[in-house]
Amino acid sequence: MNDLFLRIDGVTKTYYEKGRALKQALKGVSLELYEGEVLGLLGVNGAGKTTLVSILATLHPATSGVISWNGASIYDSLLPFRSILGYCPQHPNIEKNLTLGENLVVSGRCYGLRKKEAEERKSELAKEFTLEEYLDANIDQVSGGYKQRFLIARALMHRPKLVILDEPTVGLDSHIRRQLWDVIAKLREEGMTVILTTHYLDEAEVLSDRICLLHEGLVRTVDTPENLKKKHQKNNLEEVFLKFVDDPNAELFNGGVNG
Repeated sequence: MNDLFLRIDGVTKTYYEKGRALKQALKGVSLELYEGEVLGLLGVNGAGKTTLVSILATLHPATSGVISWNGASIYDSLLPFRSILGYCPQHPNIEKNLTLGENLVVSGRCYGLRKKEAEERKSELAKEFTLEEYLDANIDQVSGGYKQRFLIARALMHRPKLVILDEPTVGLDSHIRRQLWDVIAKLREEGMTVILTTHYLDEAEVLSDRICLLHEGLVRTVDTPENLKKKHQKNNLEEVFLKFVDDPNAELFNGGVNG
């Protein structure tokens, strides 16, 4: 097991309206994330996946609990933590008045890159993600697959150590999804720590070092895909997940065991 990168202890999130609690989306999530791993975050709609990653991306505060990085709360060093974080959102937030190339440069500048550095990094990522011929295009002029390539490239402009990919391949054709698998696999090869939320079980099985199963705002289990298949006597992760959906409170799904 690699060194500990991030520790999540008892994180809760309650949404309020006019002082009244509407929903408790997270009910005490505890989880450890290790350097250089891809953690697949799985659960049915409403399980708390997007809420958790939005908190880890510092878009929303937790109601309670602690998220520790380098031995201290991320809220004690918020800007340094954000400087090592890359976020690829589920719903694209791209400035349409700028070209893709300009968007990349602006992102780099926001993270403190000098203009020359940002331009060089833009060119490097454009080549890596085969975006070179689209740098002068508006986001509405490119296909869904290239939009996702761009979003991942933008998240990498400042060379982060942690990348959060929230449903990065949703709605894409199968062959385009497979192309993006290669992109994500390369991030792991480069030693980057990745949190991946996805509804595609084959994707999670191929790309993830460990799987975290969330249900109703709680972590039910954390283990490697191979261990989950062996423990539940299933041929693939999809079969394990279907069993989990049928009975998320089953004893075998309440270990929280790290693989």
